[in-house]
Amino acid sequence: MNRSELADFLRRARTRLDPSDVGLTAGARRRTPGLRREEVAQLAGMSVDYYTRLEQSRGPNPSRQMLTALARALRLTEDERDHLFHLTGEQPPRREATSTYVRPSLLLVLDRLHDTPAMVVTDYGEVLAQNALSRTLSGDVLARPPQGRNMIRHFFLDPAAQELFPPEDRPERAREQVAGLRAVASARPTDLEPSSLVAELRAASEEFARLWDEHKVAVRRATTKRFRHPAIGILELDCEVLVNSDHNQQLIIHTARPGTESYQRLRLLRVVGSQDLTPTSP
Repeated sequence: MNRSELADFLRRARTRLDPSDVGLTAGARRRTPGLRREEVAQLAGMSVDYYTRLEQSRGPNPSRQMLTALARALRLTEDERDHLFHLTGEQPPRREATSTYVRPSLLLVLDRLHDTPAMVVTDYGEVLAQNALSRTLSGDVLARPPQGRNMIRHFFLDPAAQELFPPEDRPERAREQVAGLRAVASARPTDLEPSSLVAELRAASEEFARLWDEHKVAVRRATTKRFRHPAIGILELDCEVLVNSDHNQQLIIHTARPGTESYQRLRLLRVVGSQDLTPTSP
């Protein structure tokens, strides 16, 4: 691991970004350009002390997961991300048909969507990035262990996922998930990620196996969904899917129609953020 080169690279990548580039407010007047160390740490999901030590050439070897988080937080290009991995003695991720690398331009669009929930996912359900309102609506997916970041796996294997949708809507949501995954798996039979996910879910979920045997196919498109928030209530949101064909990634945006109750509830959700509004017992 080349600690001095890594420290210099991180500092330069940090100072070339403005807070507005990553969806943050600038706040008080800044004496130096770029993001603060604590802001990079926040975006990457690491402690400020850990990141500070990396910039001071005295940190431990970051894990591959941490390097990916840093590359995303600093809006690195693919070549810059590969350089970051090389500086720590790691092999960069392979550039396959399905990539977990999110282009900085796409992250920039995501950061600009302040008033509507949005996320970037692979076409087989792996969540790669979320904005703040998406985390408020459906939880911080990237804070989960790696196995818990796939929306389809989470839907069928995690009991907590049942709280996100009204019970009467779950059968339709389940059929959509399975039909979409079948479309991806059949389109890319040599891609191990979708096929491995199918095998895992068929073995672990009777519901998934039953729906898979129905052999329904449907590419994910615009639709309307109802979400259940513990404090705000039911939100009926239009789901728009924008596709990045080069990387088999999708930008999913949820909006509420103006004048509806869901529109007012979405505005309230933005105000309360991630505050816990659940009443406490006496």
